[in-house]
Amino acid sequence: MPTPIDNAMRSKNAVLAFSALVTGAVVWTLWGGDIFPSEPDPTGDPENWTREELRRWLAARLAQSLDRPLFPWKKLIIGFSVAQYAFEELLSLRQYQVLKNTKPPKVLQQEVSQEVYDKSQEYGRAKAKFGFIKGLWGQVQNIAFIHFDVLPKLWSWTGDLLLRFAPARFTGEISHSIAFVLTFIVIQQVLSLPMNVYHTFVLEEKFGFNKQTPKLFVTDMIKSNLLAFVFAPPILAGFLSIVQKTGTQFFYYLWMFTAGLQVFMITVYPIVILPLFNKLSPLEEGKLKSETEALAKKLNFPLHELFVIDGSKRSAHSNAYFFGLPWKKHIVIYDTLIEKSKEEEVVAVLAHELGHWKLGHTTSLFGISQVHVFYIFALFSVFINNKSLYTDFGFINEHPIIIGFILFSDILAPMDAVIKLLMNVMSRRFEFQADAFARNLGYKAELAASLIKLQIQNLSTMDADWMYASYHFSHPILSERLKALEWTPSERVTEEGSGAEKATGREL
Repeated sequence: MPTPIDNAMRSKNAVLAFSALVTGAVVWTLWGGDIFPSEPDPTGDPENWTREELRRWLAARLAQSLDRPLFPWKKLIIGFSVAQYAFEELLSLRQYQVLKNTKPPKVLQQEVSQEVYDKSQEYGRAKAKFGFIKGLWGQVQNIAFIHFDVLPKLWSWTGDLLLRFAPARFTGEISHSIAFVLTFIVIQQVLSLPMNVYHTFVLEEKFGFNKQTPKLFVTDMIKSNLLAFVFAPPILAGFLSIVQKTGTQFFYYLWMFTAGLQVFMITVYPIVILPLFNKLSPLEEGKLKSETEALAKKLNFPLHELFVIDGSKRSAHSNAYFFGLPWKKHIVIYDTLIEKSKEEEVVAVLAHELGHWKLGHTTSLFGISQVHVFYIFALFSVFINNKSLYTDFGFINEHPIIIGFILFSDILAPMDAVIKLLMNVMSRRFEFQADAFARNLGYKAELAASLIKLQIQNLSTMDADWMYASYHFSHPILSERLKALEWTPSERVTEEGSGAEKATGREL
């Protein structure tokens, strides 16, 4: 008799097959033609159709084939969600068995004491259990929202509020959609609050990692919501206006809008958003600053400013990263990284990060993200007028664009899981390349020492099931990175008795 996991896996395969079929059809139908065609639907002899006319005819047929009256979209989306959850929990179960190991990987046995390794394994198991409960809570929410028709009820309620309290000019679809999304954000915040509180003040507190006070936690939550309330309305208004005014080819314009928005956010983030949560101070004069500037000059990195960020006020997270426009970059170093590392180890970390820039990884990832965004919007153009989808979810007389996009995102989730897997494969390859770049600059020992220290301070996973790592990890595990660096332990790089203190929120 097949087990629930067997059934879930078969459902997963069906989901992926369906998604691949739809995606392939859309890519085919969208291939070629003018960028902004405006010709009417093709007429006359099909043998005389242009390539663009054929493309639009195929797109229309695909949309029609997916719009079937009484099609059980609710059951399909719930099935997608449950199958993906079951698949991911199966991977977590495999990883949980690895977290029961009692000995560290051979390459780390000289560096990691039994006490630290045991605590790392305990921390990993605690996070795995929490992840299971959090995922289950998310599934309960999702199924409840669908079963009890929360979306149409919330849409109707926010519409009634606008009719009662807002001026007439603010009662159209765009204003209604903004009110709906902001209300939805608040609801999601409330529903996720218990899990966030437990993670910060119970799980992280138990292992000595939390430095947030309840006041800071609440303040951060308020600031995050205020940012959402400031940025979401104009972004959503732009999104909906483009769809409303540009016809069936809206996805081209929407794609350009999103690309421009990304550039805008890169510019605004360090000026407006980052200072709300952290303080950036110029790096003081000294050996670290001079060596960093020399490294940037050697690599022709367009360094504009060097900052130290006060990450220690929330946790012992530490890292270094860069941001900015192509011609004007800023490097940010966590105060905890400077505190816990030797200066040459900090420079080694920066060599790794600048390796991503020099090797074109950031440009490649940005380009891939643009292709992904275009693919999402192009596929959405097939679903946007799907009456059966709206009807099955309780939207009989209204077909709001934002609702269609939310439901479409649920349908697309399985294919996004595949894309996540492929992106992780590429990301791990990039990490190996950045490590090799730092090694070739002469920072082999320093980078290895820094990676080991961060691993121990963070109680990071020291070993992993290969399937779990392939699906979830964007970075190789430490033993793989040390092997690729051709590092062999000659002397202990961590102090005897050094314990865990969380050191990284964003991995190297």
